[in-house]
Amino acid sequence: MTNSVNPATGNLWDLDWYRPQHQQDSDTLEQLGFIPGLKEILMLRQVHGLEHGTVWVLSETRHGLQDNENLGGLSTPNGFYLYGEVNHLDLQKAVTKALQRFRAGVWNLAVHPRCGTNMSVNMLLTTSFALGTHFLLPKGPIEQALGLLLATSTASQLSPDLGILAQKYLTTAIPFNLELGQIARTRDFSGHPAYFVELAWRDS
Repeated sequence: MTNSVNPATGNLWDLDWYRPQHQQDSDTLEQLGFIPGLKEILMLRQVHGLEHGTVWVLSETRHGLQDNENLGGLSTPNGFYLYGEVNHLDLQKAVTKALQRFRAGVWNLAVHPRCGTNMSVNMLLTTSFALGTHFLLPKGPIEQALGLLLATSTASQLSPDLGILAQKYLTTAIPFNLELGQIARTRDFSGHPAYFVELAWRDS
């Protein structure tokens, strides 16, 4: 994990041209609510951010925020699944604490280094670079192998930071409009055991 994705080491929005506003999604929905599926998209981005924030809070130790690879999540427009050995009460407290921290300005919690967005960015970059080197380099096996190696290593170097940007601006949002509903032990779409954290939209 790099310092740039650790909520304990600063704020990703410092010195940024864009800063989240409490009313932004409510205003967007009020102005463009006629667009089909818009509310679900806005809700999903906020749920995704809260999912990350909850995992960060659950991973917190006396030494600060540390990534716990035994925890994971999956977001939906109605809430998120939380995977891993977690006590029901601890999970409820973690969701509440994450919401409080978001509203206090701790926005880094919305970004997580193990997010699937990072993997998608890595796959996209690797594929793009591999195709580029395939067409640009000579067709000999050695040149092509070196090109593939270069494409893979370059994508691996770039994808963490680009994945953070993709999370920050595209796939997550600060959960200003979410409130906690029920938390239930259940199974996900694939039958894996998990908690489902139900969330509801509220106008900020």
